[in-house]
Amino acid sequence: MTIGKVTGTYVATQKNDQLMDKKILIVQPVTPTGTYFGREILAVDIVDAGVGDTVLLMSEGTSARQILENDKIPVHTVIVGVIDDIDVAIQ
Repeated sequence: MTIGKVTGTYVATQKNDQLMDKKILIVQPVTPTGTYFGREILAVDIVDAGVGDTVLLMSEGTSARQILENDKIPVHTVIVGVIDDIDVAIQ
C-alpha cells in the first residue's frame, strides 16, 4: 500500500466497458511526512476522494481487481481510503 495526494481528475471520452461507471483520479505518491516522490499515477476511486485529499492506495493488479469484485477490469491501482491525519514520530 502507498500513501498519495490526489492532484487531479482524469476524464476520458472513451473507456474500457468495465470502467464506464468508475471515477479515475490522478494521484502523486507521498511519504508519511508529505514529501512527493515518483510519478503521478491513475487510480480508480471507490471512496469518493477529491482533489487535495490524502489517500491510501492499493497498487497491485490482482488485489485491486478483488477489491472491485471484477476479474475482467483492467486496473492496477485503487484508492481504498481517505486519510484524515498522519502522526509521524521522528526520532
